[in-house]
Amino acid sequence: MSASKRWLAAALAILVAAGAYVYWAKFADGGLPDGIAQGNGRIEAVEIDVSTKTSGRIREILADEGDFVTAGQPLARMDTRQLDAQRRQAAAQLQRATISVDTARSLVTQREAEKAAAEAVVGQRDAELDAAERKLARSEQLAKTNDVSQQVLDNDRATERGARAGVAAARAQTAASEAAIGAAKAQVIDAGAAVDASKAAIESIDADLVDSVLISPREGRVQYRVAQPGEVLSAGGRVLNLVDLGDVFMTFFLPTSQAGRVALGAEVRLVLDAAPQYVIPATVSYVADVAQFTPKTVETEEERQKLMFRVKAKIPQALLKKHITQVKTGLPGVAYVRLSGDADWPENLKNVAPQ
Repeated sequence: MSASKRWLAAALAILVAAGAYVYWAKFADGGLPDGIAQGNGRIEAVEIDVSTKTSGRIREILADEGDFVTAGQPLARMDTRQLDAQRRQAAAQLQRATISVDTARSLVTQREAEKAAAEAVVGQRDAELDAAERKLARSEQLAKTNDVSQQVLDNDRATERGARAGVAAARAQTAASEAAIGAAKAQVIDAGAAVDASKAAIESIDADLVDSVLISPREGRVQYRVAQPGEVLSAGGRVLNLVDLGDVFMTFFLPTSQAGRVALGAEVRLVLDAAPQYVIPATVSYVADVAQFTPKTVETEEERQKLMFRVKAKIPQALLKKHITQVKTGLPGVAYVRLSGDADWPENLKNVAPQ
């Protein structure tokens, strides 16, 4: 190659490099105006694990991977044969406890009748004692004048003592009847507590029966099955994994100089690699207070500029519901965030998808 041609090739190389530098200087940040920042990220959504409350065997799964489900929709059923048997047992115990209450109440009535009879005997014995005391008093008076024999006096004294003992026995019987009434009433309370315990057991089993049908807590899509019908799971075992398509966002990262200017609620524009012709509106819902990808401590300003902060941009629910079948997680894209309220969006980011 001649010297002139070498000089021409070198000049062209310099021009190309200069042009590339000018282009990079102008469009290195995507040609974005001041006040607009960008970051790469992926579409994410809140994931929900549909799990069992108690241990048991999966009887059937009613949703497949990729199915859209609504809140309250049954997704799986657990085998409830053991719970059904426990409920029948609890129902029988409730019936037995109810009968025990009636029996205890009848016993209280019986004991109260016995007490009434004992009180009547006390009255009778009091009357007999009063008559014996009067007769003894007359005999003692007549004995002073020898109008009655000593034998009669002794008999009257024995009769009075017997009457007094009869009164004491009758009153003891009354006290025993009162104690029996207290015991019978305690049996009523105990039987009533057994009824309440049986009812609580039935309510607990009914709650477990309700929980044996695994329902979707909210609207979303089945992402994958974790277990299959016939498997035995422990309490809290996962059966399905859902993604909540009403809570979709993109996570991206910004350096310190830009993250510090991002306000919660700031406007964001998302452009996905799979559909670059659409601009998706979003708002900043989260800015991390701890940086990622850097040491915990930095010493120089240059090192501080390398700090990257996690930012989350949430997509409006109205837009998500409108395009629910097209919403997919994991799609990569670019997030453009407005750092100042007076910053103008570039022309290619102004026409956002209508909500």
